[in-house]
Amino acid sequence: MTTKRRSRVSFGIAAAALLAAGITAGQVHRGAGPMPGGTSLPEAEFHMARMVYATRGGGGSRGFFMPWWAIDYPQAEINFLPALERVTRLSVAGDSRHIELTDERLFDYPWLFAQQPGRGDWHPTDDEASQLREYLLRGGFLVVDDFHGDYEWAVVESALRKVFPDRPIIDIPDDDPLLHILYELDKRTQIPGERHLRWQQMEGPPRWRGIYDDAGRLMVAINFNIDMGDAWEHADDPGYPLPMTALAYRFGTNYVIYAMTH
Repeated sequence: MTTKRRSRVSFGIAAAALLAAGITAGQVHRGAGPMPGGTSLPEAEFHMARMVYATRGGGGSRGFFMPWWAIDYPQAEINFLPALERVTRLSVAGDSRHIELTDERLFDYPWLFAQQPGRGDWHPTDDEASQLREYLLRGGFLVVDDFHGDYEWAVVESALRKVFPDRPIIDIPDDDPLLHILYELDKRTQIPGERHLRWQQMEGPPRWRGIYDDAGRLMVAINFNIDMGDAWEHADDPGYPLPMTALAYRFGTNYVIYAMTH
């Protein structure tokens, strides 16, 4: 990998140092590849990236039909990203980028969000698996969210085994820094999707799992039987429980800070 590509993921460490020191976003300038819409520079210190994958069908979200990888978009970002900016010293871009795994710009983003990979039948190609592996080993962080039940677990497990055939998927231990880096998090509380409150039961207990590198850094955070994205999306919905939205915000914030400091 070139020096330029190494520097992209490692930007998270520099941004985290600025966060800790209280330096303002206006003092940060770095180059990046062309962005959608022709912009040549990043809008902020932190951009959320959504993982685009080949998906079968899609689902509804507030009256819109979305591919599974884009479920809860854009309302989840509209609600979560301003909240993230309020509780950290990061400047946060107001929208996510949508990135295919073979896109070289993947290395511009230290935090990658994958939604509904079970229902979307995520099956990475050899090239996608190889680039995702390189991204994660060089400091990237992947959050896999909103998949439920045995069948969907099998889909996601198979995909992650292709990315890391030699690394185990384990339960995140209670003493992992991820759970304490800003908020003290409780893994026993289940975050439901909006549908689980109305017509669909949860398909098992929550499991917060992950994949670690050789140094003990968490590279992949796996939200199984959990729907963090829905809790973000429905943050302004009076029918969705406020404590669940608050917990989802805390998990999301911890994930981002962890990604930007490890």
